[in-house]
Amino acid sequence: MEKIAVIGGGASGLFVGGLLCQKGFDVTIFDKNEKVGKKLFITGKGRCNLTNLCPVDDFLKNVVRGEKFLRSALYGFSSEDCVAFFEGLGLKTKVERGNRVFPLSDKSSDVIRVLERGHCQGVEFSLCNAVSKVDKTEDDKFVVSAEDGKHEFDKVIVATGGKSYSSTGSDGDGYKIARSFSHTIEEIKPSLCPIVVKDWFIKNLQGVSLRNVQLNAVADGKRLGQFGEMLFTDKGISGPIVLTMSCLINRAKNVELAIDFKPALGEKQLDQRLLRDFEENKNKDLKTVLKGLLQKSVAEVFAKAIGLDENKKIHDVTKEERQRILLGLKNFKLKYGGLYDLDAGIVTSGGVSLSEVNPKTFESKIVSGLYFLGEVLDVDAFTGGFNLQIAWATAYACAKGIAGF
Repeated sequence: MEKIAVIGGGASGLFVGGLLCQKGFDVTIFDKNEKVGKKLFITGKGRCNLTNLCPVDDFLKNVVRGEKFLRSALYGFSSEDCVAFFEGLGLKTKVERGNRVFPLSDKSSDVIRVLERGHCQGVEFSLCNAVSKVDKTEDDKFVVSAEDGKHEFDKVIVATGGKSYSSTGSDGDGYKIARSFSHTIEEIKPSLCPIVVKDWFIKNLQGVSLRNVQLNAVADGKRLGQFGEMLFTDKGISGPIVLTMSCLINRAKNVELAIDFKPALGEKQLDQRLLRDFEENKNKDLKTVLKGLLQKSVAEVFAKAIGLDENKKIHDVTKEERQRILLGLKNFKLKYGGLYDLDAGIVTSGGVSLSEVNPKTFESKIVSGLYFLGEVLDVDAFTGGFNLQIAWATAYACAKGIAGF
């Protein structure tokens, strides 16, 4: 019976470990934490967005890095397969807005429970046991050095995750193992994270959320846009459209950001509205009109940010000043200050180079018997269940490659 070590008890580690154990392999899952699934526990704000129930071709459009590489795995284990798998374990699921799939109970702990106690029956768990090193002997065995000593295996699967949320144990250990076997690590960047903004008004707007706005960016000359919800933080911006934008700009050298507060209106339409509002309020202060166009807290800083006096009477506002208001509403510039650090990213962008890994089995092309799964690879996707589905799909392809089912 072949002995297999799985390093990391997260989504891909638990899934591949259970699959292989069921096929008769002797599987040990190593995890430095006192329990498995620590990052799974906090995903989806504790609800665990299992997958995204959309066709594979649509799914691939949501993959930022590794789209071609992941195609085979995602067709081999689709989001429909994922739902069927968990339902088969007795976990009832539901589909919410944007095809997001959650456990019916809204509890990530239920996902971990069915994986650990149902799917992984027979797997040996070696917890609170960090792996410091992996070596390969002359007779093609792997020696895993952990806190409790050295262990010999026939194959090793690295499923350690990336380097975001290090408090859950994802602190880059997988990259060290990969480098020790001469694998290339593509530059690590935070992904799905807030953006730092260096404007004076950020602290004034902390906690303010915006709906139905468009965040626009020019990243190294490429124009990008995301429509939806965002919010201001103590040092920048966050929210769904910001997290998505972070994936697209995290490797750009020059980034310009701007908010379109009125994306549903063209400049001509918006100008006509301004003229109408000005006419109806010509004896009032400018702030009166601005509060009709923007949230009160935003309106209070908007005039100052574009260099106007909010107490100026409407009948004294010049055509040039009206154009400045129009431009500010459609193109409110933000001073880009980079991204939050790696620990703030939901996932890590970068990792083990895809050119050195077999996309059908996830075995190393450099070292036979060594495998890499999930976030430790140079793959990442938008929020919405896509990253977890990548973990399940890569694990399934690996198990299939090893067990031959």
